[in-house]
Amino acid sequence: MNAIKIAPSILSADFGRLAEEIAKVEHAGADYLHIDVMDGHFVPNITIGPPVVAALRSHSALIFDVHLMIEAPERFVPDFAEAGADILTVHAEATRHLDRTLRLIREKGMRAGVALNPATPLSIVEYVLPLVDQVLLMTVNPGFGGQRFLAEVVPKIANLRQLLDREDNRPDLEVDGGIGPETAAIAVAAGADVLVAGSAVFGAPDAAVAVRVLRTLAGRRQPDESDIVNKKD
Repeated sequence: MNAIKIAPSILSADFGRLAEEIAKVEHAGADYLHIDVMDGHFVPNITIGPPVVAALRSHSALIFDVHLMIEAPERFVPDFAEAGADILTVHAEATRHLDRTLRLIREKGMRAGVALNPATPLSIVEYVLPLVDQVLLMTVNPGFGGQRFLAEVVPKIANLRQLLDREDNRPDLEVDGGIGPETAAIAVAAGADVLVAGSAVFGAPDAAVAVRVLRTLAGRRQPDESDIVNKKD
């Protein structure tokens, strides 16, 4: 298993002082900065676009893990490449031509990711796995931060882990939604490599302690599955 990576999500950050918030989690030892982009169509919320990503790029050396929760994401691949995204993840449910979109992401010099909502079967990505660097499983229904971790997705994480381990390129397995001290070990035990955590990091009194706790708990890998009931991000 790869070393566990922690990716704080700016969806839970103070948008009035984003540069400071990003510096805080960078100094805390985060591996990625997870940037949620929502369009109000694919999900019932609107967040930011390429200009904000470009503005933040000059303030951080973190890997920008940009998660597009938007319809027809292929339209904006060049814009996010120019803005400074390192990883660009699109939802399989949101693009008609997933293969073409993933190839475009790679052509633009970014790592390619594909995301699946909780009810979307793994079979939808089976034939594009050689093209991806990361598969993101939503452990909540996307659109809002602070939601409860969906226990029903745990077997799906384990099944995806088996699929990815068969691939020569061995993509990372990222989980997003409801990840915190109570659920980190559960996700990692099932096979996650990358943990997206929002309020568990940005809402903590000390971000460095929060990141360290997540790493420690993720390393435990021996969760009590009863812990996942009613837990929030």
